[in-house]
Amino acid sequence: MQAALRLEGELFLLAVQYLTRLPVPRNLPSSDDLMVRAVKYHPMVGLLVGAIGALVLLSCAQVLPWTVAVILSLSTTVLITAGFHEAGLADAAEGLAVGRNRTEVLRVMDGRKPGTYGALALGLVIALKLAVLADLSPALAAAVLVTGHVVGRMAYIHVTWSTVHARSEGLQKVVPKVTLDGYRVALSTTLVVMAAAMFVAGPMAVISGFVGAIVLAQIFRAYVAARIGGYTGDCLGGVMQLGELGLYLGVALWV
Repeated sequence: MQAALRLEGELFLLAVQYLTRLPVPRNLPSSDDLMVRAVKYHPMVGLLVGAIGALVLLSCAQVLPWTVAVILSLSTTVLITAGFHEAGLADAAEGLAVGRNRTEVLRVMDGRKPGTYGALALGLVIALKLAVLADLSPALAAAVLVTGHVVGRMAYIHVTWSTVHARSEGLQKVVPKVTLDGYRVALSTTLVVMAAAMFVAGPMAVISGFVGAIVLAQIFRAYVAARIGGYTGDCLGGVMQLGELGLYLGVALWV
């Protein structure tokens, strides 16, 4: 029992190490198998990142203008993750906008510096997040911020489960990047966080946000799959960002 709990703790820390720049022990065991098993804790890492962002939001709102508090909160979540998913969105947007065929799209996505289209896409997404959160009450904005980070990560987990990787070959095309057990744990975490958010935002607002997240993330997933035959790591970053934004917009529409 103790060994099992220790393993689960190490898997969570591996997820934290992969998705953020938060300090973790340096001697963590690591392998491809453990990284796959750690995916189930990605929404929990989103909960951690969102909670830190919400804490900054509510703390800064006590002494600074509300819009400034929102900007500092969003900046904090970007710093914690080193813009991991934001960079993926920018690269994916650049490749999809510039590439004329599958080969060109993938080549541009592999580039290290996003161009005009990537910068515009990322800027618009961040601006929309800012506009929506700044229009909400502090308590509601904090709840939405936390939930968005959880749901956004669940969105890309679903993509890895249901969609092939664009660069995989042979039988690897049908192998999901998350186990069945991992998918269930990730989904359970997401549903628990959504249920908790309902006490602040109300059931219909959270449901509306969840629908918004599904719509935006799935439209992006379908478009990417149509262009390149699957997903890439950059595309997962785009799915996460659009899933998070979709939740914010869905809540705003209801509220």
